[in-house]
Amino acid sequence: MNSFIHFLVSIRVYGFNGILRKMEPHNEPSNGKWYNTKSSYDLNEKGRSTEDMYQMTFQSKDPIIPISSPQKPPKKKLSSVVGGHGLPVEHPTSYVETLMHLLKGNVGSGIFAMGDAVKNAGIVVGPIVILFLGVICLYCQHLLLTAAEKVGLKADGSAPDFAETVEMVFLEGPPRFQRMAKFMKKLVNVFLCVTQIGFCCVYFVFIAENLKQVLKDYDLHLDVHYNMAIIFLPILLTALVRNLKYLAPLSMIANVFMLIGLVITVYYIAQDLPSVEDRNYVASLHQMPLFFGTALFAFEGIGLVLPLQNEMKNPKNFSRTCGVLNVGMGSVIILYSFMGFLAYLKFGNDIKGSVTLNLPNEVLAESVKLMISLGILLTYALQFYVPVEVIWPWVANQLGDLKHPVFAEMIFRLILVIITFILAEAIPYLQLFISLVGAVSSTALALLFPPILHLVIAYSRGELTFIQIFSDIVVIICGIIGASTGTYESVHSIINAFQNSTTTN
Repeated sequence: MNSFIHFLVSIRVYGFNGILRKMEPHNEPSNGKWYNTKSSYDLNEKGRSTEDMYQMTFQSKDPIIPISSPQKPPKKKLSSVVGGHGLPVEHPTSYVETLMHLLKGNVGSGIFAMGDAVKNAGIVVGPIVILFLGVICLYCQHLLLTAAEKVGLKADGSAPDFAETVEMVFLEGPPRFQRMAKFMKKLVNVFLCVTQIGFCCVYFVFIAENLKQVLKDYDLHLDVHYNMAIIFLPILLTALVRNLKYLAPLSMIANVFMLIGLVITVYYIAQDLPSVEDRNYVASLHQMPLFFGTALFAFEGIGLVLPLQNEMKNPKNFSRTCGVLNVGMGSVIILYSFMGFLAYLKFGNDIKGSVTLNLPNEVLAESVKLMISLGILLTYALQFYVPVEVIWPWVANQLGDLKHPVFAEMIFRLILVIITFILAEAIPYLQLFISLVGAVSSTALALLFPPILHLVIAYSRGELTFIQIFSDIVVIICGIIGASTGTYESVHSIINAFQNSTTTN
């Protein structure tokens, strides 16, 4: 009787085909791998328990139904609600909550640089191209969602992030694509780290520039380099926080400061506007690459789309026509275009890397500079969290067994903050730094990887059409041209800025 029950349970878990394979003495792999799937994963090397293996979902043709381990009681059910891949979610988010998270993740320091972006394109061309780039970025985010939906879950039953989605897409392809899977995953992580570290460097310069202006109004004339040294310690203290749970209150305070600062900034720049005829309709051609880099820097939220969808009560509401992604990104695109038009119309060619630097020397305006600077300072730790999560495990693995792993991670965080500080000190030109970061890394993440994923997975499944090939290649070409010209012009402008500074001194 016990043997018969064991046989029924085995059918339920592995399916009839799985039972037949297990009865064959030479077909069962000895290295702990599952076969007859689109890709093979080594489960034992990752140290997963028997219970974890029972609960996995595999992309196999065999009917597999997950059950609890007979040795242990089933784990406590997290929620009756499932997320983007059908996984239980402990705290599922509603449509409005997800929309707020998406807006918070996309509206950062980049919005205050939109005036400088429009200056490099012209008051007519700039807002229109911002809308165009925004629509392309939105299209690429939908491509990423589509790719993640098609590849499904990872071998351990969890939802993949951006880099893991890239790896899984390439593992589905022909052998030559499969060989590139690990490299592509590492490449995406490199660009993610470069982007986030670039944001951290920009934050150093942004805060220091605004602090310099406020102190100057009180007859404290300090160079921007000294102001960076002043803010180094408070930034370091926030960066040493290891748990995201404790960063949540800082994020909430930062959001309040950013919102109040944005509203007051719009109030200032909307007063006494000059005629549109006083501004350049179209900027010179050599300025366009700087515009491209600054605009792409602002559209920094592609890494959010997968986590946000996975946490929703009804994931289908994320990517549908009037879903969170379209409504949220549509609002962000319009806001960026409006802010860029208004800021450049108000200040013309005198617009600075952040429009807050153009605000008058008044108590209210100075409070805005301090609020936004404090909001950016508190946001540093969140941006810093991503490269730490990617780089530190690799560093710890290289160091071997650590007697004091927490202390070692603190030292690593300290070194990484020092690196961002040194880079910011080396290139203290806010608008050029923003353009460089946007052109180098933001372009790759926002415009290059999503269409490449779309082409690879469509080719692997025989779903490739002429329209898909044409649209994806157009986006890739735009990204390559923008990234190459933007990087060249940004570096060239930074060199000229240093030369002019040396000549002046």
